[in-house]
Amino acid sequence: MTDVSLSSSSANLLLQSITDYAIYMIDTTGGVRSWNAGAEKLKGYKPDEIIGKHFSRFYTPEDREQGKPANALRTALRDGRFEAEGWRVRKDGERFWANVVIDPIWDERGEHVGYAKITRDLSEKRAAEEALRRSEERFRLLVQGVTDYAIYMLDPNGRVSSWNAGAQHFKGYTADEIIGEHFSRFYPPEDRVAGVPQRALQTARDEGRFEAEGWRLRKDGSRFWASVVVDPIHDDDGKLIGFTKITRDLTERKKSQEALERSREQFFQAQKMEAIGQLTGGVAHDFNNLLAAILGSLNLAKRRMSEGEDVTRFLDNAIQAAQRGATLTQRMLAFARKQELRIEPVDLLDSVRGTIELLGRTIGSGVHIKTSFPANLPPVMADRAQLELALINLAVNARDAMPEGGDIVIAGKAAAPGEGLAGDQASVCLSITDEGEGMDAKTLSRAVEPFFTTKGVGKGTGLGLSMVQGMVEQCGGRLVLQSEPGAGTRAEIWLPAADCAERIMAEPVTPAHSRPLRILAVDDDPIVLLNTATILGDMGHHVLQADSGAAALALLETHEVDLLLTDYAMPQMSGAELVDQALQANSDLRVIVVSGYADLPKGRELEVPRLSKPFTDAELAEAIADATD
Repeated sequence: MTDVSLSSSSANLLLQSITDYAIYMIDTTGGVRSWNAGAEKLKGYKPDEIIGKHFSRFYTPEDREQGKPANALRTALRDGRFEAEGWRVRKDGERFWANVVIDPIWDERGEHVGYAKITRDLSEKRAAEEALRRSEERFRLLVQGVTDYAIYMLDPNGRVSSWNAGAQHFKGYTADEIIGEHFSRFYPPEDRVAGVPQRALQTARDEGRFEAEGWRLRKDGSRFWASVVVDPIHDDDGKLIGFTKITRDLTERKKSQEALERSREQFFQAQKMEAIGQLTGGVAHDFNNLLAAILGSLNLAKRRMSEGEDVTRFLDNAIQAAQRGATLTQRMLAFARKQELRIEPVDLLDSVRGTIELLGRTIGSGVHIKTSFPANLPPVMADRAQLELALINLAVNARDAMPEGGDIVIAGKAAAPGEGLAGDQASVCLSITDEGEGMDAKTLSRAVEPFFTTKGVGKGTGLGLSMVQGMVEQCGGRLVLQSEPGAGTRAEIWLPAADCAERIMAEPVTPAHSRPLRILAVDDDPIVLLNTATILGDMGHHVLQADSGAAALALLETHEVDLLLTDYAMPQMSGAELVDQALQANSDLRVIVVSGYADLPKGRELEVPRLSKPFTDAELAEAIADATD
């Protein structure tokens, strides 16, 4: 049984930001239930054109005649997963070769409610090509006017991919003559035979930079003594996409060249620091709101406890704020890892009440939150944690738009089929209205662009509204923004109403404690280790503690242990290295790896259960039960 959910992973793109993957839901009969931007781009249909239609229209006529769409759903339901490659059809009739994955979706009662479907075009390399094009364009703009230096780019194989005026000036080749040719033609024959060009690229690739002086050739065959610098260029994932190459004639304008290099370095450094400052400052702003609630609640609890009063509500408030902080971290990590939302029926009024309780302690005394909800509001289909984070983002935006204070009105209303969302789907509107400064038409048109913000440095990341929009659209809804200068802003989140049969949501079940075990808990953070060991002791387990991989291995040599529970990120010896050595000594040892990453770093795929930080008592108990079953 597969549960399609958004696992933890902080900056943080949401599934709706993915444009090279079609990710959508279909119901038990094959009808399309949701539609992301990647699906629209890949297949050509807008949401209102495809939602409610049968997914078999993406198959070729011959595949439909052979019953392949129905067979795919049967296989996914029977085996828990269906994956295949084959021809698919876009709206305009064009065919493309696709990889398709289908997973069944089950509700909390174990009932089959539909499928999650992911399609990607294996023939396209647009993302990498576009990244390379942008890199080339930035480099071209930087060096366009330079005529005394040859500054150009090479692809990973050493072929010229850009050419500036300075390169043409003293090497003699025009861009049309040289782009696409290998840069080794600038070397004398003896250097080419000796492999000097290849060693230059290899050194740059391995050491991060190549710098040398030597003879080089112009187009007319004449030689000049040159200084050459080659730097590797990597994309955001660390993949090598090419090299930058600067060649200068040491007899000409040496001082000007040094000034250019300093300017170029300062330019890129300034861009990097500005981006880092904006992102970290904005994230710190969101976390400070949550930390204010946590510290305030704990201080109140400490003071009231000394007076003999019940402090449960303050502790609950601190826990709720900490959980939202964990959710924010997980969403920032998930932002780049393309993970999925956990879409299920959500009691909107209950979710809003819990969020308002947190906001009331952090949003400021000059801002008043008012609510307006009907007595009977149907549940909505959404990811509750992500929906609450969206509400916090919108409320903080509303507060920031009212520096002198004012009212924020959070309201909900049910809409008949076709009123809020396209098709025959009933929907619910959650609106957040402020009395703030408002936005002009130009700002409103860009409000949901990633990283666009009108706030000062350190006041926002520019990701809030784009993440809200991505979440809403992936849930099958839409985000509507209305604003005018001086008239405030109204944000409407339209979400599909849950079916009546789905409205009763079961309470989460806490796994029963497993039999008493001998557990070795390993973590280099003494605070985390103490908490983990205490929780395990309260569950009735016998706990050994180690603050490093070396200490853990020493205990494993002298004690019998049923389960190893280890942190992943530790100095000297990582959790992965500890697991490898422990299993070599005892292959029957049960292991759980605890990680604060959204996913383990590349190259560390561990065939053991994982538990994400932070975790609850119930999640720890469930992980132990699964590992020892």
